Amino acid sequence: MPSYPSPSRSLRAALMVVGLLAGGAAIGEASAEEPMRLQSAYPFSETISRLRSAIEGGGLTIFATIDHRAAARSVGLDMPPATVLIYGNPKGGTPLMVAAPDFALELPLRVLIREGDQGRTFVTFNRSTSLEGKHGLPNGMAARLAPAEKLIVGAVAAPN
Repeated sequence: MPSYPSPSRSLRAALMVVGLLAGGAAIGEASAEEPMRLQSAYPFSETISRLRSAIEGGGLTIFATIDHRAAARSVGLDMPPATVLIYGNPKGGTPLMVAAPDFALELPLRVLIREGDQGRTFVTFNRSTSLEGKHGLPNGMAARLAPAEKLIVGAVAAPN
C-alpha cells in the first residue's frame, strides 16, 4: 500500500486556519491549475454522506458513485477506501458544452473522497479555474462551476 507524505502537525494546523479564513479546509497551497485537496473534518463514511447531502441539497444530481476499493477487492486486491462521486446539473453544464462542445470531456464534475494515513479523510476535486479556456471554453464561463466547490468545502469543514 503506498504511503502518502503528510504535512507536519504545525504546518497542517496553520494551513487549516488559513483555509478556514478563506472559507475552506485546504491542506496545502496549490496553483489554480492543480486540484484542490482538502482534509475532511469527518471520517470517510460521514464525509461521503455529507457530500451527498450538500451536492443534492445544492440542486445538483449525483449521476454515479465509483467505489474503487470495492473494484479492487473484486479482483483480489486491496486498497484504502476511495470513492468518486460524479455529479452535475444539465441546466448548468449544457450552456458550457454548447459554447465548447469538447468541454463535454470535463463534465459531469467529479470529487474524490479517500482515506489516507492514520484514518484521515481527503477530498480532492478540480478547481473551476483550472477549466478556464479548456477545450475552447470562452473566458469566464468556467466560473459557473465554482458554486459546487463551495458546497464541497462547506460539507467537509469543521463546524465553527
